[in-house]
Amino acid sequence: MSATVRHRGPDDAGIWVDESSDAAVALGFRRLSIIDLSVLGHQPMQSATRRFTMVFNGEVYNFAPLRRELEALGARFRGHSDSEVILAAFERWGVESAVRRFVGMFAIAVWDREAHALHLIRDRLGKKPLFIYFRPGFLSFGSEIKALIAGPEFDRTLDRGAIVSYLRYLYVPTPSSIFRGVRKLEPGHVLTITDVERPLPAARPYWSLDEVALDGLQHPFAGSETEAVDELERLLLDAVSLRLQSDVPLGALLSGGVDSSTVVALMRARASGAVKTYTIGFDAPEHDESRHAEDVARHIGTEHTTLRLTGNEALAVVPRLPDMFDEPLADPSQIPTYLVCQLARREVTVALSGDGGDELFGGYNRYSQGSRMIARALRMPRPARRLLATAIRGVSSERWDRAYGALKSFIPGEGVRLAGNKIAKTGRLLSADGAPQMYRSLLSAWEHPAEIVEGGSETPGVVERVLAAPGPLGLVERMMLADQLGYLSDDLLAKVDRASMAVSLEARVPILDHRVVEFSWKLPQAWKLRDGVGKWLLRQVLYRHVPPALVDRPKVGFSVPIEAWLSGPLRPWAEDLLSPRRLESGGVLRCGSVRRAWLQFQAGERSLALGLWAVLMFQAWQERWG
Repeated sequence: MSATVRHRGPDDAGIWVDESSDAAVALGFRRLSIIDLSVLGHQPMQSATRRFTMVFNGEVYNFAPLRRELEALGARFRGHSDSEVILAAFERWGVESAVRRFVGMFAIAVWDREAHALHLIRDRLGKKPLFIYFRPGFLSFGSEIKALIAGPEFDRTLDRGAIVSYLRYLYVPTPSSIFRGVRKLEPGHVLTITDVERPLPAARPYWSLDEVALDGLQHPFAGSETEAVDELERLLLDAVSLRLQSDVPLGALLSGGVDSSTVVALMRARASGAVKTYTIGFDAPEHDESRHAEDVARHIGTEHTTLRLTGNEALAVVPRLPDMFDEPLADPSQIPTYLVCQLARREVTVALSGDGGDELFGGYNRYSQGSRMIARALRMPRPARRLLATAIRGVSSERWDRAYGALKSFIPGEGVRLAGNKIAKTGRLLSADGAPQMYRSLLSAWEHPAEIVEGGSETPGVVERVLAAPGPLGLVERMMLADQLGYLSDDLLAKVDRASMAVSLEARVPILDHRVVEFSWKLPQAWKLRDGVGKWLLRQVLYRHVPPALVDRPKVGFSVPIEAWLSGPLRPWAEDLLSPRRLESGGVLRCGSVRRAWLQFQAGERSLALGLWAVLMFQAWQERWG
């Protein structure tokens, strides 16, 4: 099992079996050595009294002050790893009380010999994965599903409801997984198993994003705008400083956007030596931000590396995706994310990343433009709304693109990227009833994914729950909370974890320090979204270090030209995977529905590209793992 995830820890391996009781507990570990490279950091690791035995993936960044506190209380340490501090904290304060003190990213499995209990723990935001396979009498767990598949037993029955959700969102929402017998432990939860013969108990939250959001609204930040900028900069500086702890080379991933530029600027302010930064450039100008990243790096003063790739070099990653993502994930930015991690790993073992700024500080266009569209649509009489939706949807996205291209010289401003796709999304939004369904339509790759899956049905998820729940949150706040609870951990952080770990690189995400998250919910919406532009407060922090002209530009996103690929160089590959023979042999997707969409895409309905990419990623995944 541990051999399947050697890429996550190529430096060391360990196995421990409890032979002192009838518990039948075994723990396996692969180590990527970051803190305390000596044998004293080896895992599985036991506590001083041997009560607790643990395997732990990730980092607890505030281990040094915790160590000092524990030493003052009488604890003694042999090495200098955070793992040893975690175990001492469990012995002194108990598992849940200790975890609440941790600042970091982690998936932890700890066997309590005294209580005869296995505790499985996941960090607050879900930066580190934890999959669990269970049937009465047997439980296995791991950082990736491939480890569970290699276990003593595994049931490969697919969860068709999870496949429906995947086709809508491009990821499988927690706690489900692509396999019916596997679940993901929810972020911020502890699952304690004392009797494996009984049904799996409910996991307990030790930190709740729902509660954080409500508490922030009830206890808003009381200072001025300037004081808020000061406080955010202080929190981010501390978050970055904590993540600079490493006994191996460390750098940062720099796209040149607001988020990564902020992290790198603060990193430069705190680092004692040179800061190394890395960027991937593409030969497609509309997807290439490498020049902007180089300008930012030059201003901040980093040792910067840019690797410019051709489309063929990016395409070469596609066959590797099913191995890398052993649960299907269809976010196309997985490709450049993997490539920039691969570039950084040539020189460093740890890299800081700017992920999280959009979700915390309102950076996505859907928060500003989408919320206005939903509000206006809800004011329209339903018959008029549906009539307008029918008219919009009667024209293909390619024809809308051509029409917009002919008219944009008469339209003031910088223009709209992917206008045809956005107009198509507007048609879908107008067809929906109610705010939850309208917001879901903005997130959806397929409008009716259950129609594509044989025997599939859709279960309402976090988007519907958060958007429809009563309470004090406004529409934009609900949209952001839904994204933080779903998209953030299941797509963005899962993508970063798998892509970085595939090349044995540890990615650290300071903007998603839970203290920054808690502070963000205390801020008024006007300090996040202002004049139609997101991340206002975060930008003010960045402007203290980088001139606005270097970072203020329309959002491009870290992605690849999926539409052009599927209609060009990837078309033979796609046609083969979407052939009637292969669709029917899979036994999951309805051949007629998929083929119809594929033909519509080739006829000019480019808005179907992302949905078809999800189907292709599933097809490729199923042939590898299903």
